[in-house]
Formats: sequence, structure tokens, C-alpha cells
Amino acid sequence: MSADLSRLYAEHLATLRARADIALERGGFAHLVVPSGTAHYQVFDDRDYPYAVNPHFKAWLPITQAPGSWLVYTPGERPQLIFLQPHDYWHVVPEAPSGEWVEHFDIRIIRNAEDAKQHLPRNAARCAILGEAQSALGQYGAFAPNNPQPVLDYLHYHRAFKTPYEIAMMREATRVGVRGHRAAERAFRSGASEFGIHLAYCQAARQDANDLPYNNIIALNEHGAVLHYTDRDRMAPRQARSFLIDAGGSHRGYACDITRTYAADPGGEFQAMIDAVDAAQLGMCAQVRAGTDYKRIHLDAHLALARILLDFELIHVAPDVAVETGVSSAFFPHGIGHGIGLQVHDVAGFAASDSGGSIAKPDGHPYLRLTRVLEPGMVVTIEPGIYFIDMLLEALKNKGLGPSVNWDRVAQFKPYGGIRIEDDVVCTEGDAVNLTREGFAVGFT
Repeated sequence: MSADLSRLYAEHLATLRARADIALERGGFAHLVVPSGTAHYQVFDDRDYPYAVNPHFKAWLPITQAPGSWLVYTPGERPQLIFLQPHDYWHVVPEAPSGEWVEHFDIRIIRNAEDAKQHLPRNAARCAILGEAQSALGQYGAFAPNNPQPVLDYLHYHRAFKTPYEIAMMREATRVGVRGHRAAERAFRSGASEFGIHLAYCQAARQDANDLPYNNIIALNEHGAVLHYTDRDRMAPRQARSFLIDAGGSHRGYACDITRTYAADPGGEFQAMIDAVDAAQLGMCAQVRAGTDYKRIHLDAHLALARILLDFELIHVAPDVAVETGVSSAFFPHGIGHGIGLQVHDVAGFAASDSGGSIAKPDGHPYLRLTRVLEPGMVVTIEPGIYFIDMLLEALKNKGLGPSVNWDRVAQFKPYGGIRIEDDVVCTEGDAVNLTREGFAVGFT
């Protein structure tokens, strides 16, 4: 770590300790205990699924590959890391903790997972243990996650407010993602298959499925109409018309989430529509300001996208009518975005307060993932889209809304699948900070 990053990390740790103090007091607990998580094995097999570290663990530590380890925090004391470093010749053993961050922890090295019990607080009933059921020590061990709701409510709510250290980590994750996106576009332009584009992305990002924050969406042509398309054809299509890529990167446990859409013909109508969505998306990003209701950004996005649909003669009705009748939702069926940080879809998107409760989604918009009012420190994605999805368009006909749509124009655009543009945006006291655009503006290697 650089001196500046060491300072940011120390300040971040102080923030986590202060939050934990209040959360434990609210729950009536004396200790915060966080297992890193364990391997999950496939049924009737000895093959494990990719390991995913507990987000509450990596919030404290820049460690993402340490299954069987534990974090213990007691107010007023230095946090303790119980680090599993097994004797093992079948797998790579995690390296011993190192770096400037270790000075902030009391570190205990154990060789067997069960040995953690000798270092954990003796009275498990006084511990708030946050994690998955599989992290229990022993089949009926006392140290099984209890995930007390008052503690989770407080910690999850405040996790929306990123520290300067966390913003720095997300900037580094963006560097990873931008490298991959640039390589993926080059591969698309050279005629690669979806699978080939995916490999080019991973090579440039220097991350694979075990490192990336989510499964890459690499969609050519009509596949862009499948919102979570991950099949990746091994053969290139006879004619590549369009390319939608939704892919991120990770750095020290933090994620970026970036989506771009490209047309094979830079002078065609589909490219013109991409440009229109891109311009509208930048306007939505500018709405990320303190005091703005995120639901408002979502509803405004529907109006902006409906205007584009009208401009491109895809609908016959005014934008406000398209939104009110649900026509716009057939072309833009998902939410405008979500919180992001330690997880791609970060927690507490609907939290009314740090004591619980939830904020409802707008009627008719079931897939919105965030309903809170934006405040400084929050990081959100902004990802409007226009898609040509058969089942949703057919549903419009079944509702009697077929006359609202220009079906001839829809048929012209269906072979392109869809458009999505997504950036990660920081809410500040002033103008929004767009980490993604900032990343593409810099030449990363």
C-alpha cells in the first residue's frame, strides 16, 4: 500500500469499528464474529463450487481467498484475524497475511478449521455471527451464524455509504473492467465469436470466472435481447450486426459493473439509436445528486427512453402515454440500476432506515433494485436499455396495446437484440462522479 492508501484504509477501518460498535449495542451483543466462508461441494461429488468470500469479511480485510478464516471484533479492542493456512499438498495454500494493513490486527495462524474455536470468544451466545450456515464449526458447533437482524439492518444500511478507501478500490476495479471492455470491442470488430470475445476480455482483465464479480454477458445480434445471456456461442455468426457486453472487474473485494453496446455499422440506424441511449444515459447519471430519490431517476428514464422510441418511430403514442400504459416497460423491462460495492448488487437497496423497514417500489416496476434517496458516499449503477423481446412485445398485443407499436420498425431492429449502457456513479455533495467514464477517459494498461 502507498502511504495515502494506508491512511485511507486506517480511516476505513475506524469507520467499520464505529459502525460495529453501534450495531452490537443495538443487538445486545459483545462481539462481532465474521467467518470468511467455506467451500460448497456439489451433491454426490468431491468437486467444489467457486469459493465466494463473505462480504462482511472482505469489508474489513483486503483478503478474498481465505476459506475457513474468521474475523473477531470486540469494541475497544484490536480486531483479530484467525487465518486458516492448512497443511495441504492438493491445493495452493493461502499466503500468510502481509502488507501494511496487518498492523491493525492481531493475527492467529491455524492449520485446521476446528482450531479456530480456541481463539473465538468463549460464550457464543454473546456473539453476533454473520455468515452462511456452512461456516458453523462442527456439525452442532456453538459457533454457527445467527445473523441477528438488528445488527444486519444497521450494517447493511450504512454499507451504502462508501468510505474514500472503498471508492479508491472501486476505481481500481474499474481499471480492470475498462481493460477488458477495450479488448472485447477489438475482438468483436475482428469477427470473434462470443466465446472468443469472452476469452479476450478475461485475458485483458487478467481475471477469470473465479475473480470476476459476475458472469460475463457477451451477446451478439439477437442474443442482446436476453437480459442475462451467458451461453456464449463458440462459433461466430455469419454476420455480426451488434454486440452487447455487460462485464465487470474486481479489486480487493470490490466490484465494477460496466455495460456497452456496439453496432457493426457505425453509420447505420442502430448506431444512431445507441448514440441516443448513450446521451440519455449521461443525463440520468447527472441526476445522481444528494437528495434525489432514486425512484425518480428510474421513472424519468422511462420517459427519456420512450422519447427515443418515438423518435425512431417504434411507437405511435406520446412518451407519457407509453409510460402510463406500460408500453415503455416492454422495451425497458428492468430497473435503472442498483447499489454496488462489495457486491455487484449491494445490500439494503430498499432499506427505510438502519433500524429496518423497507421502501416500496413504484407500482408497475417490480424489478427496480434500489428505492432509497441518494446521499453522499452512495455508489449506484445507471443502466437504461431498449430491447426487442418477443414475449414482452407479444404481451402488449394481448393487452390490446398492439396499435401503440410500429411493428414494421420493430421487425427492422429485432435482429440487433438490444441496447444497454451502464456506468458506476458516485453521489457526492456536488456533481456526480462517474467512475466508468473517468476510467474510459484514461489509457489503462
